Amino acid sequence: MSANVTERSDTMHDPDREFTGKYEEAGRIGGMLLDRFYSAVHRLLVPHLRERSALLEVGCGAGYSSQRLLRWLPESASFLGSDVGETLLEKAAARNPGAKFARQSVYELALPDKSVDVVVMLEVLEHLEFPERALVELQRVSREAVILSTPREPLWRFLNFCRGKYVRDLGNTPGHIQHWSSRGLCRQVQAHFEVCDVARPIPWTVLSLKPRQ
Repeated sequence: MSANVTERSDTMHDPDREFTGKYEEAGRIGGMLLDRFYSAVHRLLVPHLRERSALLEVGCGAGYSSQRLLRWLPESASFLGSDVGETLLEKAAARNPGAKFARQSVYELALPDKSVDVVVMLEVLEHLEFPERALVELQRVSREAVILSTPREPLWRFLNFCRGKYVRDLGNTPGHIQHWSSRGLCRQVQAHFEVCDVARPIPWTVLSLKPRQ
């Protein structure tokens, strides 16, 4: 990773905390929101999974999302989870025995061009100082599809604010330095991807993208 590149640290990104921590006081509501999020990811992802598919998860964190992805993969498919945090990767490997994980920067993925069928990147783009550079890399390594999610703004911050969270920052979650509405996210990616489908489980946007050649 280049010295002038800012990426999220171990403490900034843990998918379990990222998804459920903001709604843990809501009990079953938080679980329902999380289930709906993953249902949307599943719906957009599964049509692209085939025997011997190669899937890359960028920003796998502590491996909670990896658990779900691995359950959905055909038995003969391959999986690689990547992150910049060594501690998170250790947790991901412990949580998913037998799965492959590697320390890689989203800005400089150590993979050949068009080497994976599907890339999944959930709740990462909003943490990046240079999202455009990340999108270029996702386009470079993906052959068929990219499944991408971010918080849906301003709804995300509004819900946080209503719960009394991060009030001084108007509901902005620590570490979120980029903010997109669903339409804004589609505009952000359109130079590199064709937007094939959009899901809006509250309070996220999930996109199914086809890399432009």
